[in-house]
Amino acid sequence: MPELKETKGFQYLENSRFDRTSIQNQQRPAIARVETFKRYPPASRIPLPRTWSLDEERITLLLQNRRSLRKYRSEPLNLEHFAFMLWASQGITGQAGSYLFRATPSAGALYPVETYISVHSVEGLDAGLYHFDVEHFALDRLTDQDKAEDVAQACLNQTFMSQAAAVFLWTGVFRRAMSKYGDRGMRYVLLDAGHICQNVMIAAEAVDCGGCPIGAFYDSELNQLLQIDGEEESILYAASVGRKFLKGN
Repeated sequence: MPELKETKGFQYLENSRFDRTSIQNQQRPAIARVETFKRYPPASRIPLPRTWSLDEERITLLLQNRRSLRKYRSEPLNLEHFAFMLWASQGITGQAGSYLFRATPSAGALYPVETYISVHSVEGLDAGLYHFDVEHFALDRLTDQDKAEDVAQACLNQTFMSQAAAVFLWTGVFRRAMSKYGDRGMRYVLLDAGHICQNVMIAAEAVDCGGCPIGAFYDSELNQLLQIDGEEESILYAASVGRKFLKGN
């Protein structure tokens, strides 16, 4: 099997990065659009019930109400609520032998995604960059400076991110998956990141907060901010979270 940087999976990652120069000159492939919904006109259509006689009203409301939120109240995020989002992202939920299972699935229970957080306004936490220590359910403080503005600028200058209480930053440690699965492992890394982000969005909704997933960023700028090399480990995904405005405000 070729070494990491020679794999098709890594080359895909390399060729799809953004930076401030290439994004201006990048030409999108001329790929024709398709319809949003696929239809089978000859097939018989069977309507499905829209109500369920289940004791699942709470989760139904969370899924129904989840929307990407780009405006946040200035009040700090409650530390317990923040910890709940972290637990929902990758908290340990069980064990089988040497495997420690988490709140989100991962191919082969390899968990190649790391969670970093740019904290701007969370009760009991100083502003700065943190790493989520899954094993001990704790935070490693990496900087003692508020990096909210830097993160927003690195995310294509999306200023609303600097006003969020926190921004989750997910990276991939590619060897964890690709040493077992080869090129296919890159697909699994990306799937893992999607699972994790969705759990955080639902957890935010559960505590009357909201968030916005972010896939647009300058890769090298966020990698440099996190002090990772962009090869063995690189940024994959981000999401801002914060408190919602009260209805009527």
